[in-house]
Amino acid sequence: MYLASAIIVTKNRRDDLCRAIDSLLGQSILCQIIVIDDGSTDGTQELVTDKFPAVSYLRHERSAGYIVRRNEGIQFASSEIIFSIDDDATMPDATTIESTLSEFDDHRIGAIAIPFIDVLKGPEVKQLAEDPTISCATASFIGTAHALRRKVFIDLGGYRDFFVHQGEEGDYCIRMLDAGYFTKLGSAPPIHHFESPLRDTTRMNFYSRRNDILFPWCNVPIRYLGAYWITTTLNGFRHGIRIRRLYITVRGLLSGYATIFSHWKDRRPVSIRTYQTFRMLKRKGAIPIKELTNLI
Repeated sequence: MYLASAIIVTKNRRDDLCRAIDSLLGQSILCQIIVIDDGSTDGTQELVTDKFPAVSYLRHERSAGYIVRRNEGIQFASSEIIFSIDDDATMPDATTIESTLSEFDDHRIGAIAIPFIDVLKGPEVKQLAEDPTISCATASFIGTAHALRRKVFIDLGGYRDFFVHQGEEGDYCIRMLDAGYFTKLGSAPPIHHFESPLRDTTRMNFYSRRNDILFPWCNVPIRYLGAYWITTTLNGFRHGIRIRRLYITVRGLLSGYATIFSHWKDRRPVSIRTYQTFRMLKRKGAIPIKELTNLI
């Protein structure tokens, strides 16, 4: 029985994937490694099956997106604690998984936001607890650097697959908070993320703006919903102007509002107390869990 499972969803990044798998194999704790191939055509299958026979490899001919595939991977995993990294990330320190496992020291901790560095952007370590002796909650985690409890994830229904791409982490974390579980800031040696030049930034921007609209529809209490949408829409316009992609931004926002009609029944707002706590966590970045015990 493995103490942890690690999931990598990949598509057409075989060289990046090779480095990611090597880093997982070098961890101090033996973990189940699951690679889910979301329709690669670059020889990924041959690479994984030939070079990494111990890796569980699941291949799909058609792409469904990493949210669907991460849900699939967690269902397939055999461990209670699940790690997830992108195929363009590595764990250069052999103790990252071992250290993170020790941070699940309270049954209310549903996920760990693992420290990471966007290596190509700068040396800043993100998602790092200032004081590792104090358990601090945060609002969410980054998809390429987190670990979570499998049972909690399955009980909550996993990621909402109709988000397709981007924004599933915050949506999951607010639902987890509403169920009484926290996302804890980690203190393990950081994951290194080398953002691939193959990333489709146009697609990312479209779905980010789309899901900025779907998130409040699914989660925000009615008394805050209108103001949230107005603020989010205005911020989306500003972002589109700043990055000179206003057309894509507007398409994403309109798609978000249009998608509401096909997911009318998916609205399950969290409690007002949960929503206020989530907003406070986003504003402050981190709050000691002991201070939040009576808030949710």
